Amino acid sequence: MNKKNPILPKAGRVAGACLGLLLASPLWGASQVFDFKDPKGVNNAVFKLDAPLEAINGTASGISGKVTFDPDAPERTQGKIVVETASMTVPNPMMKQHMLGGQWMDAEKHPEITFEALKVARVQRDGDHVTAQVTGRLAMRGVARELTVPVKFTHLKDKLGARTNGQMQGDLLVIRAEFKVKRADFGINPAAPTDKVAEEIAITLSVAGAAPRS
Repeated sequence: MNKKNPILPKAGRVAGACLGLLLASPLWGASQVFDFKDPKGVNNAVFKLDAPLEAINGTASGISGKVTFDPDAPERTQGKIVVETASMTVPNPMMKQHMLGGQWMDAEKHPEITFEALKVARVQRDGDHVTAQVTGRLAMRGVARELTVPVKFTHLKDKLGARTNGQMQGDLLVIRAEFKVKRADFGINPAAPTDKVAEEIAITLSVAGAAPRS
């Protein structure tokens, strides 16, 4: 004669509840891949070298890369931002030619500048905005160095349509960051006189990535 085991239904209910919690957790949830290749060409990085005799200001517009972001778990952010070296420009044509040449950025041999996120810490949320300290690997001119920079993420749900005039629907992720690097750390003409070319390069990044919905 078969007897019902009261433990088995209870175990099944517990297992089902645990599975429900796992499926509802951020681990399985709202991560999205945002593409920073901007057809409008609006994304850009700004760089500035402020020496006593000369101030050099320029931009780089060749931005691409992909970032995985979950607004419920921003500490798990992963991805890479890529800047096309040849897209760097300054107002003076001769200065631009030198800047992209072998002694400076050497765009022909090193066509990309990349920043890859390795760790996200000190996360603070304020509505759609998240501020954090992002440790990553910055690579340019054949040199890679690890650094930590303050980053602001803004997750804009259902705003892709407004950016694309209704052609695409989905979410936007805006990344803003400001930090400084030293020319000598990346072999960018370290012998250049610092009264004309500042040793520190101030970089400002403001880019938007898209996560379209099919």
